[in-house]
Amino acid sequence: MTSKEMAKLAIEGLEDKKAEDIKVIDISEVSVMADYFIIASGLNRNQVQALADNVEEKLHEVKVHPRQIEGYQSANWILMDFNDIIVHIFNEEDRLFYNLEKIWMDGKMIEISEI
Repeated sequence: MTSKEMAKLAIEGLEDKKAEDIKVIDISEVSVMADYFIIASGLNRNQVQALADNVEEKLHEVKVHPRQIEGYQSANWILMDFNDIIVHIFNEEDRLFYNLEKIWMDGKMIEISEI
């Protein structure tokens, strides 16, 4: 499975649970850690966890498992590392504070429709 196909499934998982402001950044030319960052927000702790659960379930269906998941219990910022894609799910306040879109602006912002 390609990283683009994995990203598409992760985005579907986020959209299914009504994630807010989904962004995709192609970091393949600026970092060796992954090909894509997917960033999304949830409105509260329960939604943030539901988003993470759904992404994990979607990828599990095609036998893709996370290398690591961090932040699930606090649900302020859940980081899901699937090797070629990294999914960041934030509550709104922490997303504004960490502003990953700005930090990774050397990457290429990708329209969801292109995935």
